Amino acid sequence: MKKIETIIRPSVFADVRQALALEGIDGLTVTEIAGIGKQEGRIGLFRGNTYRMEFSPKLKLEMVVEDDKVEDIIQALLDYASTGKVGDGKIFILPVEEAIRIRTKERGAVAIG
Repeated sequence: MKKIETIIRPSVFADVRQALALEGIDGLTVTEIAGIGKQEGRIGLFRGNTYRMEFSPKLKLEMVVEDDKVEDIIQALLDYASTGKVGDGKIFILPVEEAIRIRTKERGAVAIG
């Protein structure tokens, strides 16, 4: 099993969510985050005063999947999260040693389904 963590723009979330559903992903954790990278923030305007917004709003999606689904999910993320502009995000793949569903005590791949 693998854990896929991806950071995306909030504006592409609806399309990404639909693409993940088509890949059979129905379990997903979504967290609102803010970050800075090559995008380097932006200039904002509030009550006539300009200010620098250091961090850009992003969404962090986390899912644990079986190994054979990883490449299809990566492709869906690349297809639907990319705008072609700086700040589109990142994808991280981590190994998962075990998964346990607390309610039923099931272990392994059955616990993530």
